[in-house]
Amino acid sequence: MSYTILSASNLEAYLLSLPDVQKFFGSSTRLDIEEIGDGNLNFVFLVRAAETPSQALIVKQAVPYLRCVGESYPLSKERMTYEIRSLEHFATLTSHIPRIYYSDEAMSVIVMEYLGKHRIMRQGMIAGTLYPKVAAHLGDFLAHCLFKTSTLYLKSSEHRHLVAQFIGNGELCKLTEDFVFTAPFMKHETNADLPELADLAEEMAQDLSLKANILALKQLFMNRSDALIHGDLHTGSVMLNQEETYIIDSEFAFMGPMGFDIGTLLANLLMSWVAHGAHQNYAYQAWILTTIEDFWQHFSSTFRSLWNAVDHSALFEKGFAAPQLLHVYQETYMCQLLQESIGFAGCEILRRQFGIAGVEDIRGIDNATVRERANRHAVALGRSFVNHYLHVKSSADMLALIKESHAR
Repeated sequence: MSYTILSASNLEAYLLSLPDVQKFFGSSTRLDIEEIGDGNLNFVFLVRAAETPSQALIVKQAVPYLRCVGESYPLSKERMTYEIRSLEHFATLTSHIPRIYYSDEAMSVIVMEYLGKHRIMRQGMIAGTLYPKVAAHLGDFLAHCLFKTSTLYLKSSEHRHLVAQFIGNGELCKLTEDFVFTAPFMKHETNADLPELADLAEEMAQDLSLKANILALKQLFMNRSDALIHGDLHTGSVMLNQEETYIIDSEFAFMGPMGFDIGTLLANLLMSWVAHGAHQNYAYQAWILTTIEDFWQHFSSTFRSLWNAVDHSALFEKGFAAPQLLHVYQETYMCQLLQESIGFAGCEILRRQFGIAGVEDIRGIDNATVRERANRHAVALGRSFVNHYLHVKSSADMLALIKESHAR
């Protein structure tokens, strides 16, 4: 089928023409369709069998413009190609991807499992919900997906094949380059209008040391192809309950630096931590810090276990060196990965305060005084991360930076 924009009026006929989807809905001949997307990029439909509403699927389609702006802001619909490819590849490496029933790159469409018993993690955290398994689940997801798409695991030809599959996602990479690493740190028409933070915005614009570090991190983002990364792994891209965790919305996926995914996730956990601190919800703050520490420990131990189980890859040939060298190299590698993750986290925290896309955890705070207090704490934390990321040697150092920002 040639590309056609789907809507409530034509989606039923399209879905019932697909054998796998038809099989899912069984004898149902009528579907109830609701457009539920609240993101910036794509249209998302919840589709239920009219006779048995418990039978439900999610349909997501990219359109050739930025959804939140409209047709006046063209954007290639091929971004869905990279979401389809990344989710399908991640699904071969981890159990934390929703089941995919159908995909069509030409139509920029993916049909997935409806996670009706799960909640967007950001919303759950705003409400103060505890998720006892999320640290292990996220650590497992990232360890498997990052390690098994890197040269630490793959043959050189396999890694280059992945690079070739995702090299075309430059348009969304450019959005990240502009809105994470550039516009928030200068006067720019897309930035949020926040006069109460004007003094901090001016300080950052004049902070050459900070901006030099941001340029170094931007260069890593633009030039490294460590592994297949999600590219936008924040708490709005995680759906979960107390038992299960799933990752969604990977249209920004490309072969990039591992630390960007880790850092984006850390930043969004920490912005929730900041918001709860502004509300004086100290018990929930403590849970978030424990979750961050547990996440890093689970990620790093799983990553190393996977690495130790491999005796040759594109990077290390069997017999190249004694095991002691690999151990020393691993220590250096994991330290550098943590440092880069903290640097990227700092950029993400700062851009969410000043840039076009804030986070509801903070911007959704109704009380202006409390909101400004949270903004200023987040800025202090983000600046500390960007300024000091190269000095971090362990997760304890990271936690010390976090607690210092709170003390200030």
